[in-house]
Amino acid sequence: MRKKFLACVAALSVAGSVAAADRPVAPNGIALYSDYLSWKVIAPSYREDKGQIRIITGNDTAVAALRAGTKPLPDGSVLAKVAWKAEKHPSFPVASEPGAFVQVEFMVKDARKYKDTGGWGFARFVGNQLQPYGKDSSFVAECFGCHTPVAGNDYLFTKLVKVP
Repeated sequence: MRKKFLACVAALSVAGSVAAADRPVAPNGIALYSDYLSWKVIAPSYREDKGQIRIITGNDTAVAALRAGTKPLPDGSVLAKVAWKAEKHPSFPVASEPGAFVQVEFMVKDARKYKDTGGWGFARFVGNQLQPYGKDSSFVAECFGCHTPVAGNDYLFTKLVKVP
């Protein structure tokens, strides 16, 4: 019985490795979360300096914690920020809409693993090829540097959008 169990665990581990191998991986080892667009929307945003429309999504762990007002977010929380170039709507020029895909970024909470960056791991995948950003793992200093002004909010710029 124990041998069958171990064989099953080994098969699942290999299957998980194959699936992860099919996804792009950032220089710090964080793989692209392929299901990020099926996560719940936390909030939209617009970045004026980049001219980008963005949506921030969160996995179930992150969304539940944000709804409960839990800070810091628990380990296992993952947020995705998806960005597109903003374009004027051709039939309604006072409105902007998403144009070309720019990138998707992830924040992965693991307080022990990422203790040097506020408990968060960072990853970015750029363009339609989802090219991992950064030549080596030092790219996270750039990400974390941007997030330090919001250290008091668990390094998060985004708040759960309020709706009636």
